Amino acid sequence: MKDLDSFFVGYLPAPAAQRPFLVSAAVSLVGFFAFSAWLIGTAQDDPGDGSFRFDLGRQTVTGVIETLPYPVLHVTAGNENIPDGHTLMLSGGGKNGAIDRAEPLDNMVATVSGVLLSRGDLDMIQLRGGRNGLAATEGHGAIPDPEPLGRWRLAGEICDGKCLAGAMRPGRGLAHKACADLCISGGIPPVFVSSQPVLGEEFLMITGPGHNLLPEAAMNRIGQYIQAEGDLTRHGELLVFAIDPGTIEVLP
Repeated sequence: MKDLDSFFVGYLPAPAAQRPFLVSAAVSLVGFFAFSAWLIGTAQDDPGDGSFRFDLGRQTVTGVIETLPYPVLHVTAGNENIPDGHTLMLSGGGKNGAIDRAEPLDNMVATVSGVLLSRGDLDMIQLRGGRNGLAATEGHGAIPDPEPLGRWRLAGEICDGKCLAGAMRPGRGLAHKACADLCISGGIPPVFVSSQPVLGEEFLMITGPGHNLLPEAAMNRIGQYIQAEGDLTRHGELLVFAIDPGTIEVLP
């Protein structure tokens, strides 16, 4: 009868002799799954500190529009959050860029208004709709003279600048590829995330040769770790990498 007293039956209270084993097994399982969750989490890329800066409220600044062909604003009259001389990339709402809205104002002084997205040295404004978000205005200013920096070979990843700046987290990697494809196809400025700082910068706007739209060969490599050559130019505070699609290599 002693052996029968220790026999486990699922619908009856656990025998006293089995309780230490059951408790230790349950604790071990909980600990194993907790450790596994921690291990998986530490293996993921840090999503970074990018975010919509709703805490700063609506931002309105004035500057000179330049299309590269993706539009940027060289700020001439900033505010406490966006200083004079800063270069901001521009996007519309959702997965829409601001190319069509900015092209008629190229090389003109304009006022922009919207929500700031920020991640490290990467800044972008999501414009309000219509003239409330982007409109020509009176004032003086000129596009800074571009500074050619020669041909570079860089390793890194092509991302869409809006999600990377904080619209989504982490906003990079193959898991984000489909979203980035739509964003960049919609005209949102693409960004090259360099594996090593380039003249002190980690994020560079990326274009096709001659500052044209990103070519299909580069679009096909969004979210992958690649190496490529191209011409590097400084426009205001922004580095622009004009990728040579014939040099793209996928790295392990």
